[in-house]
Amino acid sequence: MKFKRIFLVVLDSLGVGEAYDANNYGDTGSNTLGHIMENYDLFIPNLKKLGFLNTLNMSASDEVEAYYTIARPTNLGKDSLSMHYELFGIRNSIPFQNFSETGFPRELIDQIEVITGRRVIGNKCATGKEMLDELGERHLNYGALIVYASSDSNLYIAAHEDVIPIAKLYHYCEKIRKITMREEWRVGRVIACPFTGKPGRFKFTKERMEYAVKPPKKTVLDFLKEHDYSVISIGKISELMDGEGITKTMRASFNIDAINKLTDVMEKKFTGLCCVNLSEFDFFGHNRDVNGYANLIEEFDVEIPMILNKLNNDDLFIITADHGNDPTMKGNTHTRENVPLIIFGRDFKDPKRLEIRETMADVAATIADNFDVEMTELGTSFLEELQ
Repeated sequence: MKFKRIFLVVLDSLGVGEAYDANNYGDTGSNTLGHIMENYDLFIPNLKKLGFLNTLNMSASDEVEAYYTIARPTNLGKDSLSMHYELFGIRNSIPFQNFSETGFPRELIDQIEVITGRRVIGNKCATGKEMLDELGERHLNYGALIVYASSDSNLYIAAHEDVIPIAKLYHYCEKIRKITMREEWRVGRVIACPFTGKPGRFKFTKERMEYAVKPPKKTVLDFLKEHDYSVISIGKISELMDGEGITKTMRASFNIDAINKLTDVMEKKFTGLCCVNLSEFDFFGHNRDVNGYANLIEEFDVEIPMILNKLNNDDLFIITADHGNDPTMKGNTHTRENVPLIIFGRDFKDPKRLEIRETMADVAATIADNFDVEMTELGTSFLEELQ
């Protein structure tokens, strides 16, 4: 069975249980969805019909409306960039530099101060909210850049829009991206984080911008684009891939904004792939906010019927995730977890549990198989199993 359009929705950080190598990352016992359900009376009837809850223990069910299974991570790391590389079919065996333990090297900080002409404050691993609470007022008074790290191999730069205009902040980040291509400083992403407000009421805006490294090899996105298929990115996927393989980019900071853009795209005529990243889940994971995370899952569940109703008979709808971010674990980092994999089509005759996928790249291989483009270096297609 072949499909004219494939819609891929990535529930950023919504893992469903520790990966086989979770102990290597200090994540033994992690389970983002499972622990949320233990601490919150989650009501998601529409996702349940798709087999979403069955992915927690891989229980069999003949009452589901979609194929379901889990996929195991194989790329090193648990950052969004490495995991999206795998999701789109390429191997990443060298983790990006991580400065969560020590902060960024003094030499790098000195370089940032030289190329921007501004002092740097912060330089530690923290959440954005923690940084704004601690240093936002100081930034307002002195104009220094708030720089902080995360376990994600990210270098964040936060600045108030009244102090540093957004265009200037982006310019700074472009310069910093260039110097962080040095191997000893090579972080996965440099991220501009504009914010507004007054002390005690600071908040980040929708104008966040990510500057990632280019993928080391071609992904399934590149192969689709080279064969003149549409590759539409909603959310941060285009930024993660540094625009490679993307034919149309639609920015979205909040889940509901991304979902609204998705349903708009579904009404258009095109042949190819539309991939969506719902990044707001990850925010509540980092902030260890179980209730906030659960509310977002329920809000997504409410949108499921509308999304499915907009599918044509020759459309394929896939839900997955990139990693975990268990809000019940200590710290504020991602967790090394398996991810759910839900596959829905209107004409499926016998949706059921599939065998566990040994890599998230099986998604990329299936997309490549469907559109008859070059096969990715990682992954095995499950297209023929969809009946």
